Amino acid sequence: MGNSYAGQLKATRFEEVLHNSIEASLRSNNLVPRPVFSQLYLEAEQQLSSLEGGSHVDNEEEEEEGEGGPDPNGPPNPYQLPPAPEGCCTTDGFCQAGKDLRLVSMSSEPVDVPAGFLLVGAKSPSLPDHLLVCAVDKRFLPDDNGHNALLGFSGNCVGCGKKGFCYFTDFSNHINLKLTTQPKKQKHLKYYLVRNAQGTLTKGPLICWKGSEFRSRQSSAGTCSSSLFPPLDSSGPLAAFPSESVPGTNPGVLMGAQQAGPAPDHPSLTSASGPAVFNGKDSPKHQQLAKSSLSAAPRPSALGILPNSGPPKKRHKGWSPESPSATDGGYSQSSGNRAKYEGAGVSCVPQAGLVGPASVSFPVVASGEPVSVPDNLLKICKAKPVIFKGHGNFPYLCGNLSDVVVSPLLYTCYQNSQSISRAYEQCGASSIQPISEEMQLLLTVYYLVQLAADQVPLMEDLEQIFLRSWRESHLTEIRQYQQVPSQPYPPAPSTATPVTSAQLPWLAGLAASSCNDSVHVIECAYSLAEGLSEMFRLLIEGKLAKTNYVVIICACRNAAIDSCIAVTGKYQARILSESLLSPAEYQREVHYELVTGKVDSLGAFFSTLCPEGDMDILLDKFHQENQGHVSSSLPASSVTQAAALDVSGTPVCTSCHLEPRGVRPFQLAVAQKLLSHVCSIADSSTQNLDLGSFEKVDFLICIPPSEVTYQQTLFHVWHSGVLLELGLEKEPMTKQRVEQYVLKLDAEAQTRFKAFLQNSFQNPHTLFVLIHDHAHWDLVSSAVHNLYSQSDPPVGLVDRLLNCREVKEAPNIVTLHVTSFPYALQTQHTLISPYNEIHWPVSYSNGVDLYHENKKYFGLSEFIESTLSGHSLPLLRYDSSFEAMVTALGKRFPRLHSAVIRTFVLVQHYAAAMMAVRGLPQMKNHTSVETLEITQNLLNAPKQCPCGHGLMVLLRVPCSPLAAVAYERLAHVRARLALEEHFEIILGNPSSGITVGKHFVKQLKMWQKIEDAEWRPQTYLELEGLPCILIFSGMDPHGESLPRSLRYCDLRLINSSCLVRTALEQELGLAAYFVSNEIPLEKGAKNEALESDGEKLSSTDNEDEELGTEGSTSEKRSPVKRERSSSHDSASSSLSSKASSSALCSETSAQVSGPPQGDQARSPPPCGPAEEARAAGEKLWLRTSQGPPMGISRQGPGHPPPPDCGLRTSQRGLQVSVTASSQLPSLGSTSMSTAPATGTLVLQASQCSVTKACRQPPTVFLPKLVYDVLVSTDSSGLPKAASLLPAPSVMWTSSFRPLLSKTMTSTEQSLYYRQWTVPRPSHMDYGNRAEGRVDSFHPRRLLLSGPPQIGKTGAYLQFLSILSRMLIRLTEVDVYDEEEINTSLREESDWHYLQLSDPWPDLELFQKMPFDYIIHDPKYEDASLICAHHQSIKSEDRGISRKPEDLYVRRQTARMRLSKYAAYNTYHHCEQCHQYMGFHPRYQLYESTLHAFAFSYSMLGEEIQLHFIIPKSKEHHFVFSQPGGQLESMRLPLVTDKSHEYIKSPTFTPTTGRHEHGLFNLYHAMDGASHLHVLVVKEYEMAIYKKYWPNHIMLVLPSIFNSAGVGAAHFLIKELSYHNLELERNRQEELGIKPQDIWPFIVISDDSCVMWNVVDVDCAGERSREFSWSERNVSLKHIMQHIEASPNITRYALLGMRKWASKTRGGEVREPFSRCHVHDFIILNVDLTQNVQYNQNRFTCDDVDFNLRVHSAGLLLCRFNRFSVMKKQIAVGGHRSFHITSKVSDSSAAVVPAQYICAPDSKHTFLAAPAQLLLEKFLQHHSQRFFPLSLKNHSHPVLSVDCYLNLGSQISVCYVSSRPHSLNISCSDLTFSGLLLYLCDSFVAASFLKKFHFLKGATLCVICQDRNSLRQTVVRLELEDEWQFRLRDEFQTANAKEDRPLFFLTGRHI
Repeated sequence: MGNSYAGQLKATRFEEVLHNSIEASLRSNNLVPRPVFSQLYLEAEQQLSSLEGGSHVDNEEEEEEGEGGPDPNGPPNPYQLPPAPEGCCTTDGFCQAGKDLRLVSMSSEPVDVPAGFLLVGAKSPSLPDHLLVCAVDKRFLPDDNGHNALLGFSGNCVGCGKKGFCYFTDFSNHINLKLTTQPKKQKHLKYYLVRNAQGTLTKGPLICWKGSEFRSRQSSAGTCSSSLFPPLDSSGPLAAFPSESVPGTNPGVLMGAQQAGPAPDHPSLTSASGPAVFNGKDSPKHQQLAKSSLSAAPRPSALGILPNSGPPKKRHKGWSPESPSATDGGYSQSSGNRAKYEGAGVSCVPQAGLVGPASVSFPVVASGEPVSVPDNLLKICKAKPVIFKGHGNFPYLCGNLSDVVVSPLLYTCYQNSQSISRAYEQCGASSIQPISEEMQLLLTVYYLVQLAADQVPLMEDLEQIFLRSWRESHLTEIRQYQQVPSQPYPPAPSTATPVTSAQLPWLAGLAASSCNDSVHVIECAYSLAEGLSEMFRLLIEGKLAKTNYVVIICACRNAAIDSCIAVTGKYQARILSESLLSPAEYQREVHYELVTGKVDSLGAFFSTLCPEGDMDILLDKFHQENQGHVSSSLPASSVTQAAALDVSGTPVCTSCHLEPRGVRPFQLAVAQKLLSHVCSIADSSTQNLDLGSFEKVDFLICIPPSEVTYQQTLFHVWHSGVLLELGLEKEPMTKQRVEQYVLKLDAEAQTRFKAFLQNSFQNPHTLFVLIHDHAHWDLVSSAVHNLYSQSDPPVGLVDRLLNCREVKEAPNIVTLHVTSFPYALQTQHTLISPYNEIHWPVSYSNGVDLYHENKKYFGLSEFIESTLSGHSLPLLRYDSSFEAMVTALGKRFPRLHSAVIRTFVLVQHYAAAMMAVRGLPQMKNHTSVETLEITQNLLNAPKQCPCGHGLMVLLRVPCSPLAAVAYERLAHVRARLALEEHFEIILGNPSSGITVGKHFVKQLKMWQKIEDAEWRPQTYLELEGLPCILIFSGMDPHGESLPRSLRYCDLRLINSSCLVRTALEQELGLAAYFVSNEIPLEKGAKNEALESDGEKLSSTDNEDEELGTEGSTSEKRSPVKRERSSSHDSASSSLSSKASSSALCSETSAQVSGPPQGDQARSPPPCGPAEEARAAGEKLWLRTSQGPPMGISRQGPGHPPPPDCGLRTSQRGLQVSVTASSQLPSLGSTSMSTAPATGTLVLQASQCSVTKACRQPPTVFLPKLVYDVLVSTDSSGLPKAASLLPAPSVMWTSSFRPLLSKTMTSTEQSLYYRQWTVPRPSHMDYGNRAEGRVDSFHPRRLLLSGPPQIGKTGAYLQFLSILSRMLIRLTEVDVYDEEEINTSLREESDWHYLQLSDPWPDLELFQKMPFDYIIHDPKYEDASLICAHHQSIKSEDRGISRKPEDLYVRRQTARMRLSKYAAYNTYHHCEQCHQYMGFHPRYQLYESTLHAFAFSYSMLGEEIQLHFIIPKSKEHHFVFSQPGGQLESMRLPLVTDKSHEYIKSPTFTPTTGRHEHGLFNLYHAMDGASHLHVLVVKEYEMAIYKKYWPNHIMLVLPSIFNSAGVGAAHFLIKELSYHNLELERNRQEELGIKPQDIWPFIVISDDSCVMWNVVDVDCAGERSREFSWSERNVSLKHIMQHIEASPNITRYALLGMRKWASKTRGGEVREPFSRCHVHDFIILNVDLTQNVQYNQNRFTCDDVDFNLRVHSAGLLLCRFNRFSVMKKQIAVGGHRSFHITSKVSDSSAAVVPAQYICAPDSKHTFLAAPAQLLLEKFLQHHSQRFFPLSLKNHSHPVLSVDCYLNLGSQISVCYVSSRPHSLNISCSDLTFSGLLLYLCDSFVAASFLKKFHFLKGATLCVICQDRNSLRQTVVRLELEDEWQFRLRDEFQTANAKEDRPLFFLTGRHI
């Protein structure tokens, strides 16, 4: 017992935890002094402990395990508890008096604490989850150094109030601790207890018992790496980060490397849990690392300021392995230094109202004696030293801690660099050792030595040095891996011989000796404490004035080193310490300095600088002198000046008139890319998006809470016309209606978003596109939001709304993230699939312009190029005199934040420049040349334009309080100088709109011809042409677009320590611009551009997206001449009007020569309006005049060519008046109006700032630090900015990552970031832990990225339009819409079916009707006419036939909306038919069985073997010999069945080549009714059809029919069906059913029948000719059941219906039934037609042939005229599947039909096609060769016996059947011009042919299977009696012998 420190174990593990918690706690900045410990711990612990409900602290696990059993180091016998007094309470958590002492019970109870006592929490081993409340005299507790606690104990029981316990043993008995070991206060009094803001008692900081005897076993230290704050119970990942809009700050600088916290030295798998993700290293690898580590003893790891949750404690109930904080594998959980800027803010959650500087960091791990920080350190040194903990232990600091900053980031970097990358693991960890600690330190010294005095160390540089050094030392092992180009770093010492710790100080000193004392090395003998003390002493003595870095090395301890590095250079220390502040802290710090008046000293200092007295005194004096009259040197631009030509031709500025303009080619290309990605999601087999089920598109655009961005987006949506196009709104639209579609993510957003979700839920057939614009903003996890004060609702809002479960699960919501900076959405945990990323396309490739646009984008890469040599005036600049003044003032005012100093200096410069231009030349010395240039041009520009158009100066002041100060000061100076009407000063704040003075509003309205009295500008684009300074505040821009009159972008005040790629590119994105593309290029520039065109990567990294041309000079991509005219010369400090006018006169006088060659043809470049020029994507363009360009002669070096736009003359009539209602508020102002091309006019027009704006992007001024980062490149040419950490909310997985490459495309960069970055715990994607697994991506989420201001808004609005058009198109179908042909040739018979209202045909009436032989189906327009009885056909009656080559000309179609009764192809997925299709997600793909079915058929002479594929779900339609046995038959219903539940007739659909597009889904067409549907497929297509239609029955044709036509399929269907009818009759006869009662019909349907219609006829009377009719869509079920219910239906052989046509005439539907041909969809009676077969060889017209056979057999064909079928146009498959090609492979020439036949035995090229197909095609196109007399001779047709062959449209045929008793037309009075005998059978006899009469010279064609049959037929039919044959009249189809050609013989009638 007691407090002796002698001989106790050093628990370094405990110290580590302890001191890190101290460091975390000291982040608070409360000014009220409190007792030391509450001051140290309150903020850090109180918030989290209340969240955790009793969290566990580090070392608890070791301690508890130690307590669980006897102490191995303790006495041999366990400690015996004295027995409790009789009757006492012994319950755990209660005192012996029975009072509850548990913290959870007492947290809100009032506790009486005597003076001098503190409340502490005691831990009971039996209650691990509770603390017991005790009151202890604070004299017996240690101070903050762990010392000075009195021996002994004095405490009270707060339960029963018993006082005066003098021994801890007694006290522990009283409170029932029930210990098994000797009671010790050091072990069991664990925490201070403190009251939080609500007055609740909560667990506070650890009690700092110095050297307490905790059994921190070695093994335990190796296996446990917990942290102070375990995961929140059941709340997912812990994310304790204070409020700020963008988490994290400056990872790029050494302090801000934003690496993951250091991994512990000995982590293991047991510690791999919790949400903190570290460096992408697996735990086993760390163990390997630990083994090879130099130090044998476990070194503590740095816990850092805000550790995240560690592994769960053994009894931590809230944690479960499934919880999101559990490890998903692959990451070791380390004890996690997140460092305060890591995503967060100060230590934990800052209290409301916290003020004061928040810059104190605390040491991380302490060892040995503390080091005292001297009192006046900051005052003496003029900067706070920044101390980086390096290797080993770090001493404890005490004293004046506010004057130093301690950071663990270098330690983190060292740890990361010691982890060997995954990429090299395959080499085997044994062969590759990490870089040694000594080498790391030595390389760090080398790096610091070569830094220039104005450079700040960058963490990325150091990591790359380590990587390169390690690679070089292990070159042999990693040679097969990626080679990295050498970096421009100092040469690393050779690592062949390892550096020992003894050599290290000497080598470090040697390295530092060459740097003029910039780096100072201190070597310590015993511990770092000596070195730190020495450093502080040297600092106080001023001996380190020239030293920027102090390296302290202690290399004596067990051959392991301790080290730290202090940054003492004033410039570097200031930047590094400020870079630690999060945005919220930065704002708070600045606000504090402004509120407390600290800045007053700065103002006082400025007033002493001016020799003429204080600036305000000068201003007042000027004001008094000039009151009442304005200096004539600056005439205020008059509002009354006309903006059009007056009659006298007075020159005025030419106003640009607006003209509506379509979407730019780039935007259209991007919109189409977006659409194709959406389609690919829909097409994928995952069925995550069913586009077919949507009828319309709706959308919601979510934007950051910026009023200007909101108005800008509303404006785009309104004017894009998208709302009208989507049918969401109707004209006239109101602004209130448009506002429904744009959501500002502010406090009201949640309500509106709920309404959006409700709307999407209620409209499942609407596709909702949720567009998240500016998507890199607010990626904070919503879990973190709970830790923020409720006053900041936007934090975490994106996650809460867009990632909510409803959005993720809604099948009709597609989320589109749109951003210029997608990096934070490209991590290992992203929800967006890499396949769903769309990048802005490159403008051209290999010198070819891919999208011709007359504007070129000028982005970051072009700005950087302008800094290269060869440009007279770079567009990126820094202001050296401004930087020098800031640095000097920084040393003078070390306690002021540099943002405050910079702002005050810059405002001072602007004020002085205004005074200098206004006539106080002495003030020039108090401003910089750059500021003077800006001010001169701002004030002079309006004078150079007749209308007073001016330029905009953007002054970026991120910190809102400073922006307000700048605004007030500049407005004051402007007022004193009487410049209020010369230019406006606008304060741009994201949360509020724009305020512009009345005078300037009046001017804007005049320029833009706006008549609305209430109009005010609401976006920056509407300030076009207004001379103004826009003070743009807000920590981040929120997507605001700027007008093209922007001339200067002053970014000198941006947070220069914020070196993150997103932040840099975002700020520079403000200046992105479109410039005119029409200026002729000089030769040299072009060549130069082409040479360097291969370099892809710009620093904005939009190589494959950036509109500019990457890597080439800006001359090429933005043909901007860098003008160094006097008005733009930053070197000239004053602009005299004399100089400018003389320069202009010389320019004008030079314009006499003619235009350069080739320039006349160029159309003048439009001066695009602001929004187009800024690429905001409107559909507007400015009209320019079409005059010829004036010539530009070569000028002297001093005179650049004058601006292009100004030299255009324009024509008078082009001005268009735009009314106020349709006028866009932000429209461009200055048109190039007509004027004579006089010198003066050109002079003035060319000087108008708006005119110039078309040609030149703005000039950008940057802080020196940012400028250096932007313009420096590595050896590969990659800008350094691109290799920075991509976003503050992510971190690198490893230091050992390859570098980005300059040639990477955006897609490759995305994959790079996806591999090498992970989100921080505060990031919304943090919980999405399934790294890289496809199922972790959200299927309906897309990411569109493109450079800033390039037109992404226009692109996604265009995407919505084309998506809507496509959805409408998906619900539509192209159906054939052709009128019936040959209607004038109908039989004029006395017999019509006159019972107009009959629903079914009357059999007796119908039998009396004659058969109409004429074909009326329009698809047979090219077929031969069939002659009937008494037709008198004149040749002109026949429509002009198409030429053979026109045969495949597109047939006429109509677009129809699909009805609910349509048939669908495989692309249709809806809930109802999932099961029908066999794709139901709950079931496996339907199992099918293959069944053979054989029957014999005499005509084929062999048994036919067919195969059925029958899904299990369809087996009930069939009869099997036994379950799973032989297939016996297909079940058929009875004729007498009257059920309406099913369709009786089985449907057969023959199909080929249409597995995807065939319309086989009849579920909706049949209205869900049960039906039997069989697909008839060829054997070689069986597998693919089965894949697409797993739940359909397939009938597979024998392989011999693989090359057969549709006739074979029809033949087999019919024969199979008859055979099945016989089987069913036999089967059911046994059941007592008569054979004639079995249903004999089948349906044979085309695979393109899509919808069915019925005509409703209203007959006025029975016989009346008056009738009206209408057509409607009905289900196939309705039609089939109607037809199947016909009376006497079994007496009809064939039933069919009309083909639909839009121009159907009343006459065609007047008669309900016709006896004529039926096609496409037929109902066939297989019983009646038993003896009539389809011709199995036919490819075309087989239905006409069959119809004629059926009729001639005396059977009835009936067409229901009031039913019609619509046929879809399908471009693939069907008859198109047959291609006729040559058998000779190398013959590429097309084969024409004339080559389809040849003479026998000739050397003709044989064709690879069936003989029958060649025959049919030849006869169709060239039958006139065989029947010359028949051509157009319709009165003398060709006699065709037993078959119908198409002989072409100009030849008529007469069909006769040779069968006995057949019906034929009377031919007695007909004379034929030809005879066609096709494969005639024995029924054709010589006597039969002799009945017919032929013209003299008529021709005969006999066609047989072979030459032998040909001769036999001629003999058998006695043909030689009447016909003359010649040898040369024999032909064959052009087939090889093995392909069995057909043979022809032709002859002439004698």
